[in-house]
Amino acid sequence: MALDQSFVGRTYPPSAPYEVGREKIREFAEAVGDPNPAYTDTDAAKALGHADVIAPPTFVFSITFNAAGVVVQDPQLGLDYTRVVHGDQKFAYRRPVRAGDRLTVTSTIEAIKSLAGNDIIDIRGEVHEESGEHVATAWTKLVARAAGEA
Repeated sequence: MALDQSFVGRTYPPSAPYEVGREKIREFAEAVGDPNPAYTDTDAAKALGHADVIAPPTFVFSITFNAAGVVVQDPQLGLDYTRVVHGDQKFAYRRPVRAGDRLTVTSTIEAIKSLAGNDIIDIRGEVHEESGEHVATAWTKLVARAAGEA
């Protein structure tokens, strides 16, 4: 069943603050195989003009995808998450994510469409520091495969 187009433009409440820790940044950088010292060494980050270690660019995905759970789990939307695959991801940054940031994410449904029986939903996550500073925007595309697909 196609998703309801009336959900386009719906914005959900901000997520609870997520405190970015140095160890989480280090673990993420290690998991993605990025040896940039600005992700693990405070002195290296400071030499680049940052107050503390910074996160790899895709680090914010884990925060925005988790926050998008409020969209995915909205029973009125009717998305069958058992059929969902991750279709695409884009980021736009105002500044890097830093250790010590307390980030919230506000998720908005930007588009819903059906293509060959698949439901495609685009979710924009606006990432703000707890103080209100805009840090980044992330766009996530989810594809709910048609029921006949394996």
